[in-house]
Amino acid sequence: MTPTVIISIITGYFLVLMIISYFTSKDGNSNESFFLAGRKSPWFLVAFGMIGASLSGVTFISVPGWVGEINATTGKTQGFAYMQMVMGYLLGYAVIATVLLPLYYRLGLTSIYEFLEQRFGRYSYKIGAFYFLISRIIGASFRLYLVAIVLQEFVMNPFDVPFPVTVLTTILLIWVYTFRGGIKTIVYTDTLQTLSMLMAVILTILGIGQALETDISGLAEMVSNSNYSQVFFFEGGWSDPYNFWKQFLAGALITIVMTGLDQDMMQKNLSCKSLGDAQKNMFTFSIVLFFANILFLSLGALLYIYAMQVGIDIPASTDKLYPMIALQHLSPYIGILFIIGLIAAAYSSADSALTALTTSFCVDFLGFGKKEEEEDVQNAQKRKRFLVHIGFSVVLLIVILIFNALNNDAVIKQLFTAAGYTYGPLLGLFTFGMTTNLKIREVLDLKSFSWGEKLPPFLQKVNLVILVCLLAPCLSFVIDSYSADLLYGFEFGFLIIALNGFLTFLGLLAISYHDYEDQLDKHEPYQE
Repeated sequence: MTPTVIISIITGYFLVLMIISYFTSKDGNSNESFFLAGRKSPWFLVAFGMIGASLSGVTFISVPGWVGEINATTGKTQGFAYMQMVMGYLLGYAVIATVLLPLYYRLGLTSIYEFLEQRFGRYSYKIGAFYFLISRIIGASFRLYLVAIVLQEFVMNPFDVPFPVTVLTTILLIWVYTFRGGIKTIVYTDTLQTLSMLMAVILTILGIGQALETDISGLAEMVSNSNYSQVFFFEGGWSDPYNFWKQFLAGALITIVMTGLDQDMMQKNLSCKSLGDAQKNMFTFSIVLFFANILFLSLGALLYIYAMQVGIDIPASTDKLYPMIALQHLSPYIGILFIIGLIAAAYSSADSALTALTTSFCVDFLGFGKKEEEEDVQNAQKRKRFLVHIGFSVVLLIVILIFNALNNDAVIKQLFTAAGYTYGPLLGLFTFGMTTNLKIREVLDLKSFSWGEKLPPFLQKVNLVILVCLLAPCLSFVIDSYSADLLYGFEFGFLIIALNGFLTFLGLLAISYHDYEDQLDKHEPYQE
């Protein structure tokens, strides 16, 4: 597995993606096709392709390594603790399929944040879309960064290629095969990428079995009898970040927020022909994803077992365990499959993120698709979309280079965690909009008070909804920082999204009011 061989593999893989892009975009590159694929995507392809987008490079590289990490609370290895969260995912996906998707289809949305405009107003709409942009930029950049550093270490360093060139090439390749077809192309490329990723994991497991001279049943017995097979964690109590109930509830909430309220993930569902197809996609996808995660965790356990039996030192960064064994210790074909799987994992989430960012900005901030446009206007919008697509490619490049410049895993992970805080206001906004019939005062005009007229003009109006959505994450951070002291050892962990959303909900409740005239308009007049 020389660097030259690896580069040849990557080149061949991208040629396949380019061919797919050519055939899926040759019928035109209208905004409707770019954003929603004309709402003609086959649901089974969307379901299968979403697996790769959900797993991403973080899952491909990091989840196998997590299996052997020590839980500081219980002193045990984490094992299959991640499955507790995956079980919560199933509940979250059921909520998306039965509650959110019917809402989005009924309203005929292109950007899901248009719901906030219809329900509350312009400012709520903009703040929701803004939080998505920030969250997805940080998330997509972090995932690409993890993959880029692996490529840099194992492929590019022998050729003395600088890290910025590696990242630039990576993003340029994404841009090339998505700039015309958009979501229409991604539905098909994600299907290939999901297949490549899962085949890499399955064949790596078989390769480990061959190296250890055992079959599938023997590997299953090894995992079952190892220290890595524990799934449920109750003994650590609420102070344990891997406690079952914390993981299960967090998994459900994370799924609802980071899938159901995320333009990137929902855009694929909205490209299906009908609500029924989108729901079939969601239920099928969730079941396959459940077993896919079992595969990744089983691979992780086997990597640790193989390392112990062969006498390989576990790297300080467990993210490097899988690439080290696949590229340096197993047969060459396993290394080839790992590279393909790694690239597939990275690009299956990054390409859809770039398309979703472009879609959200064009629809939510530039007003695309708000009304029927003449042909010359549509052509002008396509040119703007082209520039926005380039712009977000540059933004991703800059953020990844910032991560690399920080060169501090703890700081980078904190930044990635901070992106999770930005989903809390979305949870609060959507929950408030769907569970109440209250309106909110988006702006408070201080000139209505006698003392308000004395204020400078820029202070005479307070945007209340933006204030609430900024204060909630800040308060959540403060409470989380001191929760162990204030709540007898309890730490929120991934449940911080629930606290964040709850505080946003309370803030919106505080600035809400009943619109009785609106309620009367919805009822027929009383008749004798």
